[in-house]
Amino acid sequence: MPPEASAPTLDRPLAGVRVVELAHVAAGPFAGMLLADLGADVVKVEPPTGDQMRSWPPFARGDDGSSFSHNFASVNRNKRSIVADLKDAVRLAEVQALVAAADVVVENYRPGVLDRLGLGYEQVADGHRGLVYASISGYGLGSPYVNDGAYDVVIQGMSGLMSVTGEADGSPVKSGVPVGDFTAGLYAAYTIAAVLPRVRASGTSVRLDVPMLDCLLGVSALQTSEYWGSGREPARMGTAHPRNAPYQGFAAADGDLTIAAGNDRLWAAVAEVVGLSHLVDDPRFVTQGDRVAHQRELAALLGERLLTEKRAHWLSELRARGVPCGPVNTFGEVLADPHVEATGLVTHVEVPVAGETQTVVYPVRIGGAAARPDRGAPALGGHPEVLDEWTATR
Repeated sequence: MPPEASAPTLDRPLAGVRVVELAHVAAGPFAGMLLADLGADVVKVEPPTGDQMRSWPPFARGDDGSSFSHNFASVNRNKRSIVADLKDAVRLAEVQALVAAADVVVENYRPGVLDRLGLGYEQVADGHRGLVYASISGYGLGSPYVNDGAYDVVIQGMSGLMSVTGEADGSPVKSGVPVGDFTAGLYAAYTIAAVLPRVRASGTSVRLDVPMLDCLLGVSALQTSEYWGSGREPARMGTAHPRNAPYQGFAAADGDLTIAAGNDRLWAAVAEVVGLSHLVDDPRFVTQGDRVAHQRELAALLGERLLTEKRAHWLSELRARGVPCGPVNTFGEVLADPHVEATGLVTHVEVPVAGETQTVVYPVRIGGAAARPDRGAPALGGHPEVLDEWTATR
C-alpha cells in the first residue's frame, strides 16, 4: 500500500495528505520532515545535483566510492525523492502534475524564483481543488528586503537574538543551533497543519508567507516586551537571567552545571547546600530583586564554593532539595543520558550508504504512542514511482 493510501490514526494524523517539498538545506526540509513524521506523504523534488545539504559533511562512505550526508539525513527522514530539472519543459510538467495532485507545497526558494519557473502560487493555485502553499524566506513577501538573500546567521543578527547572546563584556554570539532556520520550519509546519482542514473542506487555496526574521522575533517575546515595557535594550548576560538569581551556569570541580533557583525557597536551599546559609539574611540577597541587583557578587560567592566538589555531588544535593539543576552536557553526553533511552527519543533507520543509523524522532508523544519512522532520508531520485501513484488517483 503506498504511504498516501494509509488511513489517519491518532499518531499519524496527516496520513493521506500529499506534500510536495520544493526546498533545500534546512528551514523548508525541516518543515517537510515534521509533516512527514505526522504521517504525510512528502515528496522532495530535487535538482539533478540534489539538495545542497547532500554535499555537507560528515559523510557515510561506501566501498564503491558512494557517500551520503549525515546532515542531510537529519532533516529528510520519512520522505521520498524525485529528480527534476525545472528548466526542462517535460520535467517541469511532471512536477506541475504532482502539485496539482498535492494538498501542500513547502518551498524556500528566494521569492520570485518559482514564479519564473512556472511553479509560483498564482500559477499552481489556479483551478486547484484546495492547496496550502507555504513559502519560507528570509524576510517574507512584503518586506523591503524581499529580494535579499538570507542565511541563519544573517537572521540571527538582524532579529536581535545575537545582541542578547554571549557574555556581558564580550561580542554578540550566534546560537550554535540554527534557530532561525528551525524556528521558521516549526512555524510553517504548525500553520500548515492548522489551516489544512479548512482548505480541504472549502477547496479554497491559501498561501502562507513564513519569514525567518519574523518567526525569530515571534519567539523573542520576553525580549521585545522588556524593551517596550522599560525602554531599555535587553543586554547580554551570558547564562544569567534578568529577573532571577541564582539562575545561570556554574563551574564545578570537574564540569559545568546550571542552577535555576527561581524563588526564595529555592535560593535558601541552594545556600544550604553550598554552606552559605547566612547569605539568606544578607541584605544584598534577601529578595529576588535584591539577588538580581547583586547577582555578580552572588555568582562569585557561589562559584567559589561550587569549585570545591565534583558536579555529581552538587546535582545530587540540589535535586534532593527540589532545586531545578542539571549538567551542561555535550551532545555526546546528552545522547547517552538515561532520559533519551527512557523516552525512546533516538531510534535507528536505514539510509543509503550508511545503512542503519541513528535519528532523533518526532519528540511529541501522541496518546502515549512511540514515534515510528517509516524510512530514513531518501536517495537522490530514489522514488520515481511517485508520479504514477499520485496522478493515477487525482
